[in-house]
Amino acid sequence: MRKLIVLSFITLDGVMQGPGGPGEDDSGGFKYGGWSVPYFDDVLGNVMGEQMGHPFDLLLGRTTYDLFAAYWPRVGDDNPGAPAINRARKYVVSHQPVNLDWKTTIPINGDVVGKIKQLKTEDGPELQIHGSGNLIQTLLKNDLVDEFWLKTFPVALGSGKRLFAEGTMPVGFAVKDSQISPSGVVVSSYARAGEVKLGSFMLTGSSQEATRD
Repeated sequence: MRKLIVLSFITLDGVMQGPGGPGEDDSGGFKYGGWSVPYFDDVLGNVMGEQMGHPFDLLLGRTTYDLFAAYWPRVGDDNPGAPAINRARKYVVSHQPVNLDWKTTIPINGDVVGKIKQLKTEDGPELQIHGSGNLIQTLLKNDLVDEFWLKTFPVALGSGKRLFAEGTMPVGFAVKDSQISPSGVVVSSYARAGEVKLGSFMLTGSSQEATRD
């Protein structure tokens, strides 16, 4: 079984939209594109290098794929992420024709959930998801995400697409790793840990009676 891992930059209030620059994703009137850039430091660069320094395939939504295809094939190998991303097999969820010039690109359409479930059962490296906010919502609604590798930035925006939106299936996670970069970004990894566990801090009925007496 292949793991499906979401790698995401998020704000303190959970926004994941447009971290890389103005115009990256200004849908819905979003005006804070590039909010992650002032906090990016060598520690974050090293973390990304480690997380992408082993074989993986990419699972991307159409908008993120188009952004990546316009950027990564033109970046030299001096960029630590370029060789891995360019070498990865790219599965693109799109209901419209996809330009297949960027090798190796495989479109996914029709029964998207069923096809992604099938992908997870096949032999191969882990499936990494970058960006792709709308696709992530589909995955969360269908309980298909195994791990989150998050970078939480010390900024709140108040609006924008959120990583965990309405419709997310309730599940539990366990922290695998956590560190803080010099610029204050919390780098944390979470793995699925079964169902949501519930408890209560309320006093029992007998204890409440005893307290009133």
